[in-house]
Amino acid sequence: MASEPVELPVNGLVGLPVVGLPPTERADAARNRRKILDAAAHIVATAGVDGLSMEEVAQRAGVGIGTVYRRFGDRAGLAYALLDERERELQTAFLSGPPPLGPGAEPVERIKAFLHALHDRVEAQPDLLVVAEMNSTHARFTGGAYAVHHTHLVTLLNQARPGCDAHYLADALLAPLAASTITYQRLRGMSAERIKSGLDELLEGITKPST
Repeated sequence: MASEPVELPVNGLVGLPVVGLPPTERADAARNRRKILDAAAHIVATAGVDGLSMEEVAQRAGVGIGTVYRRFGDRAGLAYALLDERERELQTAFLSGPPPLGPGAEPVERIKAFLHALHDRVEAQPDLLVVAEMNSTHARFTGGAYAVHHTHLVTLLNQARPGCDAHYLADALLAPLAASTITYQRLRGMSAERIKSGLDELLEGITKPST
């Protein structure tokens, strides 16, 4: 993502890093940022990533084009900011939200809810995520969000199946959640329910006790 991770306190403790948390800013600057991001999100939702331009965003947000460039630098910076917004919401939910995604549920149930939430996130921003993940060979893995997701899964896998190779299995669970994979599956006619069911089967195979 575009900005460095910061530490999020959870129930008085330091939790996983939340990517893209914006710095403290003046009220008017915060309002402009919110208007710009809302405008950009609307354009992407209605016209796709190809329709995202700094000029169109400025016009829809009702701000000067210079304001958009000063806040986000360029079109790519704006796209990353949109991803950061949704990523921050997701991380807050699995760090401190209600179960089963948040604390309080059994580890396997939390993993299942987390995988479903990641799938829903791809469904919400498929084009932006494809662009971000395919920006370079290892772009998906070097972004801050992947590290946070991986660490979260490693923690839960170690709780669900002590002694397993949690680092490898976390990668295995995240692999089918690449935006390019999910968008291809959807083009082939797979429903969201079928994809989530497949994720559940994969999780069951990984976490069931060895015989």
